[in-house]
Amino acid sequence: MASHSRRRISSFNLSFLDIMFCGFGAVVLLVLIINTNTLNRRSERVADISTELEQMEMEERLMNGHIVRQQAEIGRFERSISTLQKTRTAFMNELDEVESSTVSNSQRRSAEERIAALQEELRRLANELQVAARQKREARDAGRQVRAFVGAGNRQYLTGLRLDGERVLILVDSSASMLDRRIVDVVRRKVLDDKYRRAAPKWRRAVATVEWLVANLPQSSAIQVHHFNTSVNRLTAGDSSGWLPVTSFNQVDELIGQLKMVAPLGGTNLEEPFLAARTLSPPPDNIVLITDGLPTQGKRGARSTTIDGRARVKLYQQAVKNLPVGTPINTILFPIEGDPMAASLFWQLAVDSGGSFLTPTRDWP
Repeated sequence: MASHSRRRISSFNLSFLDIMFCGFGAVVLLVLIINTNTLNRRSERVADISTELEQMEMEERLMNGHIVRQQAEIGRFERSISTLQKTRTAFMNELDEVESSTVSNSQRRSAEERIAALQEELRRLANELQVAARQKREARDAGRQVRAFVGAGNRQYLTGLRLDGERVLILVDSSASMLDRRIVDVVRRKVLDDKYRRAAPKWRRAVATVEWLVANLPQSSAIQVHHFNTSVNRLTAGDSSGWLPVTSFNQVDELIGQLKMVAPLGGTNLEEPFLAARTLSPPPDNIVLITDGLPTQGKRGARSTTIDGRARVKLYQQAVKNLPVGTPINTILFPIEGDPMAASLFWQLAVDSGGSFLTPTRDWP
């Protein structure tokens, strides 16, 4: 039997196969890495789109509800105006009848008294008609507002803020984010000395807002001012240990001066100031919150150096549970970038509490 010669195995062939398989493995690994990164980016994009969609849906629901309430308010004012006009017409007819009738002297005196009473009633109705017409115009204008929610009660109609109450609590966010509207500028400013942090334009606007609020409150109002970051601090002036009347000008000036000396720093904890508001005695009947976004910390403090949007929403939801029940919450929001849910949630808080919501322009107040 003839023997078959064995084929010699070349080391070159083995090396070539090793190179081919290694190259193929590298290509497969690269494809897997690229696909994984693509899927991660896609998931992040889907999450961002979902968040934006939820925000848009919430804003649409709130806007629709606001428009319905304003339409109902306008309808009520129109019915009131119609009733007053009919009553006025009836009084005018009765007045004409009395003036045109021929009567005796005693009857004339009685008629003159009746005429005087009718004229006084007519003046009262005319005043009520003017008030109702003005309220109707204001309600219609409020329905067209896009930057502020206007609830029921006394208003500064230029801004839509609720400025009434016997005891008004002003809560001022003094965290580091109140230094600027951009995160990179906040990081740059918060390492500066106290003097430069106090001079930050955004913080000076917040202090000026407090001055504007105090100047526009009714003379019968009394105030307390608390500023907060990771904790809450109440400002006091003179020997005042409770609510300070806005007519106590020297003490109010002292209180504003103390606020101007605050240098913003630290994180934002809303639970502490809301809990402080609930424990005040006597309690506030109006709360004005000046802030720039959702909280970054809770009562347990910061668990990490970073926090995402969902965690901030959870901290906010936990904080609002500490608010006093039945007290209007009026929020003035100086927004900071990277916090898209803040406006919707604070607007919802205004709707639920019967307060107001305002995002002012950069030249306000």
